[in-house]
Amino acid sequence: MKNNKIEYLDFMLSEYKYTWEQQEKLFNRIVRIKISNNNLATNEVIPTPNYMIFVEHPHVYTLGKSGDSQNLLLNYIQLQAKDAVFFKTDRGGDITYHGPGQIVAYPILDLENFGMSLRQYVYCIEEVVIKVLSIFGITAMRDPIATGVWLDVGNPKARKICAIGVKSSRFVTMHGFALNINTDLEYFKHINPCGFSDRGVTSVEKELGSKQDFKRAKELVLEKFAEVFEAFVV
Repeated sequence: MKNNKIEYLDFMLSEYKYTWEQQEKLFNRIVRIKISNNNLATNEVIPTPNYMIFVEHPHVYTLGKSGDSQNLLLNYIQLQAKDAVFFKTDRGGDITYHGPGQIVAYPILDLENFGMSLRQYVYCIEEVVIKVLSIFGITAMRDPIATGVWLDVGNPKARKICAIGVKSSRFVTMHGFALNINTDLEYFKHINPCGFSDRGVTSVEKELGSKQDFKRAKELVLEKFAEVFEAFVV
């Protein structure tokens, strides 16, 4: 039995470690249900839940499992001076930054509820962000050689506005994406974002020249996520 309902959880401003732990609890809950369902008759199967966590993190750099730690250009003392912390994670992708003014979204979904593969899932996340940015009057696009959402792909001004890094097991996802709204872009100068040393990073605030309504931006992301995934968010 498929379930397209997504439970929305807003963690507001929350430490990365705590949020990761909460993700894992929800992720493991879904996986346990799926394993249990394999031993049940069809009419006894329990629908798997889906969750969406929104959060802003205090300054933190995170490295994907296949990332290169040399893409962090700060040592431990310099991290402390920047009031930032560093975590190695089990998501895909390389290094990225999270901080205030950035919408970090962690969809914890059973992709079988939505009839999609992991590749389709990442494509749909990109589509959500592209649709949101179009409402702000920003033309964004995919890059054929790099995951995420970009502006001015194919020329020297190419810059990333949304990073994506996910983990999946038994078609259950965790981790997610980070969209720069009013983000302090100075913190990106201390990494090679997502492993690229020759590309820039931007935000909605920078592109439009003024600070944006963060609450409204969150509402738009949630609205477009429900639309693209054909989901019911509660």
